[in-house]
Amino acid sequence: MKDYYEILGVSRDASQEEIKKAFYKLAHKYHPDKGGSAEKFKEINEAYQVLSNKEKRQQYDKFGRVFEGADAGFRKGFSGFDWSDFNWQGGNFETPFGFSMGDFDLNDIISDFFRGATGGETRKTSYQAKSTDRNGRNIEVSLEISLEEAAFGSKRVISFKTYLVCEHCQGKGYEPGSKLKECPNCKGEGSIRQSRRSFLGEITQIVECPKCKGKGRVPEKPCETCGGDGRYYGNKEIKVDIPVGIRDGETIRIRHEGEAGILGGSSGDLYIRVIIKPHPVFERRGDDLYMTLPISFTEAALGAKKEIQ
Repeated sequence: MKDYYEILGVSRDASQEEIKKAFYKLAHKYHPDKGGSAEKFKEINEAYQVLSNKEKRQQYDKFGRVFEGADAGFRKGFSGFDWSDFNWQGGNFETPFGFSMGDFDLNDIISDFFRGATGGETRKTSYQAKSTDRNGRNIEVSLEISLEEAAFGSKRVISFKTYLVCEHCQGKGYEPGSKLKECPNCKGEGSIRQSRRSFLGEITQIVECPKCKGKGRVPEKPCETCGGDGRYYGNKEIKVDIPVGIRDGETIRIRHEGEAGILGGSSGDLYIRVIIKPHPVFERRGDDLYMTLPISFTEAALGAKKEIQ
């Protein structure tokens, strides 16, 4: 087993700055372009990639190696056992030892097992990143316009159904004059711990608090209009400027006019796909207009003047 600390010549309690300085010094000495050993340089780089990464360094200090994937590290190579022998059947499966695992999600167990190896702080950070994603989605609508509107530009009003910011509570989710308080279910953490038994023992999983939806606080008095979400589903109207010379199939983007976010989250964007309706006389090809003009045999033979649209 490689000793990355020995390779870089630093102690096991070396700071990140000491590790970085040791790496630069050795990399300069053994770089192949400076006549050094390519194999030695590769070994130095491998050691630095592990020790300069906080999560990888924690795994290396605990296990003497770095797990590059929870499923790969668990199903292959864990105590020499090949977990591919499991009989998977849509979430219910049997082990080679003859007992059923239908009540457990092995992927969740594996993820929790290896996330736990890096400490509770990492798991909490991963959860918080997920729970704070409350932005509204982008919306795409189609708008048919005439050839004249495409040529000269115009202003149109479009309407569509989506989630709108609640005007009564201004998107806050609670009645005016009220306020937020600490969630009694999670004690302000935004997450709760759930424990369950598995063949690995008792597994503790961190999940989003269902009462406060991960925010850690709940309204003293939820908004009567939106029910506490800070938004409601309704009809939205918006004015759109059609630019001069727009082409068929082009898209107009209007920022923050899409779906409203939950409890003050940012609104998504609105994408308007322009469709130019066929014209009874003209056909557009790029920036040119083409038309078919019927004339008589006499006009073709003698010439004539025609007035066109």
